[in-house]
Amino acid sequence: MTSQVEWQPDRKSDLPLHYQISLHIKNKIIRGEWPAGTKIPSQRRLSKDFGVNRSTIVVALDELTADGYLKGNRGGGTTVANFTEHDQNSAPPPDWTSYVKSGIQSSNISTVQEINQAEFRSDIIRLGTGELAPDLLPHQEMRTVLQKLSNETTMTLGYEEPKGSARLRQLIAQHVENYGIHAAPSSILIVSGALQALHLISIGLLYRGSTILLEKPSYLYSIPIFQSAGMKLTGIPMDNQGIRADLVPKYKKQYNGALLYTIPTFHNPTGIVMSRNRREQLLQVCIKEGLPLIEDDVYRELWIDAPPPQPLKAADSGGNVLYVGSFSKTVSPGLRIGWVIGPEPVMDRLADIKMQTDYGASSLSQAAAAQWLASGLYQQHILSLRQQLLVRRAIAITALEKHLGDFAHWEIPNGGFYVWLCLSKILPLKALFAAALKEGILLNPGHLYDGENSRHLRISYAYASLDDLETGIFKLSVIVKQMLKASDSGSSIT
Repeated sequence: MTSQVEWQPDRKSDLPLHYQISLHIKNKIIRGEWPAGTKIPSQRRLSKDFGVNRSTIVVALDELTADGYLKGNRGGGTTVANFTEHDQNSAPPPDWTSYVKSGIQSSNISTVQEINQAEFRSDIIRLGTGELAPDLLPHQEMRTVLQKLSNETTMTLGYEEPKGSARLRQLIAQHVENYGIHAAPSSILIVSGALQALHLISIGLLYRGSTILLEKPSYLYSIPIFQSAGMKLTGIPMDNQGIRADLVPKYKKQYNGALLYTIPTFHNPTGIVMSRNRREQLLQVCIKEGLPLIEDDVYRELWIDAPPPQPLKAADSGGNVLYVGSFSKTVSPGLRIGWVIGPEPVMDRLADIKMQTDYGASSLSQAAAAQWLASGLYQQHILSLRQQLLVRRAIAITALEKHLGDFAHWEIPNGGFYVWLCLSKILPLKALFAAALKEGILLNPGHLYDGENSRHLRISYAYASLDDLETGIFKLSVIVKQMLKASDSGSSIT
């Protein structure tokens, strides 16, 4: 369990700090918020969260242990004791720890859990975060959209159709025509972000034990969506033009691939844009092999130097491609609106599964998304966003060249959010992640995207402030140099 700073001891109180902390933890146990068996945060973590000396935490925990609320484990750590076990009038509490471990959905890997927690710390420089910085979000435009919605008498506050708002689907159909995709609204499903699209596909179209082919490295390795549904992930190597399409038949046959997942435009994490020829080759190979594709195209609009080639879906005349788009990377992650385009029977199936899951995406969010497209504000915002990403990319690349140019190399991305930084020597990335986090730098190490990767970092220029980008990269360079020096001298790196 990780701690969340939701309470602080009152330093003006007459009660000693250790007593306040002890009482706070005791109340969480008594109320069942920390049930028996729960592993409490470390002394160091509690000390930092509560802003007190570690000795104060030790006194508080010792008192709770003496009173039977906590107990130490031989394997290390402190857990909540079953303080009712000696009370004959009290029934034992549910073994929630066992329930938690038995859930069908897989847990995030530990590094991802640490990232998810650390992202909300005020003292952190987020060098890996794959979302827009607060100052890049269109606050004024969103207020304008919401104000217009508040004046509309036709806006629904109830549920939308199973596939989503008819108006929004019509506007998305018009929007994707700009990319060469021709789709009727009936072939479009509105989802609560691209991640939900992948979840619906995994539980609605595939049988347990299916194999998903994908790029190696890939964003999908960092999330357990397909694995939780009993799927297997098999990576296919990439080159500077994208996934090796010539290897697809071999991998499909060897691993009995059920479908192929790809991010051809500003790939996450490498930033690679699949060439036009490679797109044609990949689509033809998949058609020949009878292998459906999921095309994740959420970064398409974020080009900086030149527009990318048309989507795979634009050349798909046989309904081979499920095309996924989203507003999360361009307008707001909080809007939670994305879409899937594909054959009508497939969209019908996914819509049915979605209705079972949440009875449709938020009607208010769908109305806001429709207003963004219909008003022209979306395109205006995208033009401004590209200019700001251009500036941010330049600052990041300059800082990388200045501080890490002798210790790493990279390709300058033509758009998207990411620089795929390759260290000159192999380093233990988990140790690097921990050392950086200790210094207030949050990284996305390469093993999140390829478990065997020990040389890459995903650096994002989209989230950290301009000052933090430079500061964070400088601090990262200091840590890397120290670790490389220790490696060269044969010292252990922990």
